[in-house]
Order: sequence, then C-alpha cells, then structure tokens
Amino acid sequence: MTTKLAILDDYQRVAREMADWSSLPGEVEITVFDDNLADLDAVAARLAPFAVVAAMRERTPFPRALFEKLPNLKLLVTTGMRNGAIDVQAAAHHGVTVCGTGGQAEATVEMIWALIQAVVRNLPQEDRATRAGKWQTSVGRTLAGRTLGLVGLGRLGARTAAIANLFNMRVIAWSENLTIARAKECNAELVSKAELFRQSDIVSIHLILSKRSRGLIGADDLALMKPDAYLVNTARGPIVDEAALLEVLQGGRIAGAALDVFDREPLPADHPLLSLDNTVLSPHMAYVTEENLRQFYQETVEDIAAWLNGQPVRVLEAP
Repeated sequence: MTTKLAILDDYQRVAREMADWSSLPGEVEITVFDDNLADLDAVAARLAPFAVVAAMRERTPFPRALFEKLPNLKLLVTTGMRNGAIDVQAAAHHGVTVCGTGGQAEATVEMIWALIQAVVRNLPQEDRATRAGKWQTSVGRTLAGRTLGLVGLGRLGARTAAIANLFNMRVIAWSENLTIARAKECNAELVSKAELFRQSDIVSIHLILSKRSRGLIGADDLALMKPDAYLVNTARGPIVDEAALLEVLQGGRIAGAALDVFDREPLPADHPLLSLDNTVLSPHMAYVTEENLRQFYQETVEDIAAWLNGQPVRVLEAP
C-alpha cells in the first residue's frame, strides 16, 4: 500500500535535496508544495489525500477545524520540538500522531545580531543609496557602551547576552519569571518591564508565543522607549501589538525596528511596514540556514520511518 506524503511550504525548493527521502520504508509517494495557502478550506482540499504531512515550523497552522477536515491524516511532523500553530490536543483527538525534530539555536542568534547591526548602521538604506550612485547618506551608531534590553532570558536570550558582552554593551533583562540569579548567570541585570523599555537603546524579544505572551508588548511599553531606540523581534510577531508598533514607527517616536516575524506571514504586499524607511524587514528566516534545514528534513525522514515501522519517535504530547 502506498503512503502519500505532503511536504509543505518548501519556499526555497530544497526539501528533496536536504535529506534521503528514498530511505523511507515501503512505497511512499511524495508531493512537495512550495507555496503557502492561508485559507483553511483550501489547505484541507489540498491535504485531503495525504496520510503523512511534513510541516515547516508555523508556516501552515493546524487548528482543530483543519484536523476535522482531514480524516486520512495519520502523522504530522513539524520541524522543531514546539509548534504553537498546531493544536496537538485536537490532533490526538482525531488519531493523528505529531512528531518534531531538533534544531540549532546558533542560526537565530546570528540573525539577531545581523538585524541589530543592519538597523543601527542603516545598512539596507546605504546599500540602496550606493547602488543609486550616492555615497555615505546616513550616520550609524556604535553598540559599545549602549544598553541592550532582553525581553526573555532563556536559551536564545542568554546567547544574545553573551555576544552583547563582547560588544561591551550593558545588558538588562526582564520576563515574568526571571530571577536575579538567572540574570547574573547571563551577565545581565534584572529590571522591571517598564525600566527595560525606558532604559534600553535596543530592545530584543526572546519569548515563546503563548496565551500569556500574545500582545505582551503594547502601546504603553513602546511609549516608554527613547526616541533614538530600536526594537528587534525575531521571536513571534503577535507578541508585539502591531498597530501600536506601526504608530510609533510612523510617528518617528522610536528610531526604528528590525523585524523577522509578523502577525501575518507571508507579509501582505500592501502591508504598511513595507513603506517605512526606518524598518529592516526579513521574511522569518532567522532559522533558515543550510545546516538547520538539513537537520530539520533529515530528522523528519527519521520520524516518518519510525512511524511507518510502528515505533514513532520525538512524539509531541498534548498539554
């Protein structure tokens, strides 16, 4: 019997070359989709024939309503061991096994610093100006001696703090459960949420999207930022009130923002962020490196093979 496998949202069209899919046991018919469908009914119609789906992070959500429309689905593999866009409880209710993969934090940490450097040194603007025949049209800023505020000091936040120390920056941090001991361990200073936004020259977000963190950073927080401060978000778009962020950016009340994540992805062509010259925007690519994708897809193959052999691995349990 042939197992139908769908690989979703392969934007770069690299999934087939990043792993040995031929190693899967039995007959597996693979279909790769390189586009993203936002409409739930369209996703359901596309995926109706498939017993196995390989999803890339949160690019395609799997809410309860989608599982209800996919009676043939038996295995859903997500890259990463956490995916807030999958209703794991609903999957279990509908008899769908959900498995995950490992991943590398280094890719995201490196991207965080690429975005910080790009926004404080006006790199995109200077690139465009140089190509247009202009020369040195802006004045950037030095990181040494400035204050980096980290909203969240977990694995990614700690690595970001370590690099900030190398830049001779002062590091302050806040999250709801952050302790003085953890902050000291990361060479950071624990401050209140208000003081973090008030004191920071750069605010960088390092939280998981959850019911508690959704909309956590709102208009009141952004209003506390210095007029020459920057916001960097490589976590998840909905952690920040997008309308409030747009307001301070459009009004010039902060210097700028470097964003890798957004409320809606892919970002709509008419989104107001695209028209602002005080933003650096990237298409949720902090984790998108060859090394990370190879691990994602190779472990996806391992997950599917294990499931086909009746011994699933890296299973995500419903909360």
